[in-house]
Amino acid sequence: MSSPAADVRPDPVPAAYVPPPYPYDRLDAYKPLCDAFDGGCVDLSIGTPVDPPPAAAVEALSHSNAERGYPPSIGILPLREAVSRWIDRRFGVSVNPKDVGACIGTKEFVASLPNYLKLRRPDRDTVLYPEIAYPTYEMGATFARCRAVPVPVDEHFRIRLDAIDPADAARALVLWVNTPGNPAGGLDDLAAAADWGRTHDVPVFSDECYAEFTWEGPPRTILSAGVADGFKGLVAVHSLSKRSNFAGCRLGYYAGDPELVYYLQEVRKHGGMMVPGPVQAAGIAALDDDAHVEAQRKLYHDRLLLGQAVFAKLGVPAPMPAGGFYLWIPAPEGDAWALTERMAREAGALISPGEFYGEAGKGYVRVAMVQPDDKLRLVAQRVGV
Repeated sequence: MSSPAADVRPDPVPAAYVPPPYPYDRLDAYKPLCDAFDGGCVDLSIGTPVDPPPAAAVEALSHSNAERGYPPSIGILPLREAVSRWIDRRFGVSVNPKDVGACIGTKEFVASLPNYLKLRRPDRDTVLYPEIAYPTYEMGATFARCRAVPVPVDEHFRIRLDAIDPADAARALVLWVNTPGNPAGGLDDLAAAADWGRTHDVPVFSDECYAEFTWEGPPRTILSAGVADGFKGLVAVHSLSKRSNFAGCRLGYYAGDPELVYYLQEVRKHGGMMVPGPVQAAGIAALDDDAHVEAQRKLYHDRLLLGQAVFAKLGVPAPMPAGGFYLWIPAPEGDAWALTERMAREAGALISPGEFYGEAGKGYVRVAMVQPDDKLRLVAQRVGV
């Protein structure tokens, strides 16, 4: 007869996490088709800015004398003051610089946030985000071993707060909203999102990195909905990557609820999450210059119009987004991969199938109108525009 100890079975070893294929790697098969054209591939699949950042920022980056020593993780005070000035100028909202933090571009912030919030609220395990969205919201939940729960959007690609299951709301660590949205360019009702967060005791983080490129009405921030109660439960997230063509320098910032911001400042400093000193100095110069943003707005708007003309020539209507610099286009017969291949074969251009941005994106393609004008004119010429 065996002893009781002999009957004890070890717990099964959990399966190791295997990262999914990076979505854009799936486009490699189409690159030879694009490269066959005179002038080569025009990559419209990724929203990488190519225009120059403001000269004052480059000068500050080169001569800041800030490369020695460790910069403060929360951001130097002059940077946080510059962020506060920009929020006031752009949105008419006053934020204390102490309620601003720096991050190493907002992608790392989005990806790491659920980990930090799970430490703060171990009783909750769910990340809510729009069902058609930048994939890092979902990946951030995965990294934190949380539930990633997509929230339906309406026909204008605005998040449907009424569609959130009460059981998911009760478990939610955070609700992400994204305005203007990537990829579809929708404009959420940020005041309604703030109210939903207050009602359900769920922090609302608003990714507003494309705010400067809002085409329908003025730019907006969720902080406008929180002035009366000190931004309780609300944090706005911004970046210089799109606004100032500063993606290579990795500088973002978050602002809002003093308790949430302080918590994130404190926990992030333990991980050494520091924006390099010269980049912070350059960020001040970029934030204080609005002229280059106005010029960039015109460039992107003109490029979107050219993109519409290209797809019209192909017989594919391309709606103008409410914001952002992407065309989000319904594919003929819902076949996004066929349209992707057609663009490679007929225009030498690489675009992204909408499924990269969630299952609900199937049937669409995203076209990033970020390449220089000469490259975009090349695509137009190839299709006869």
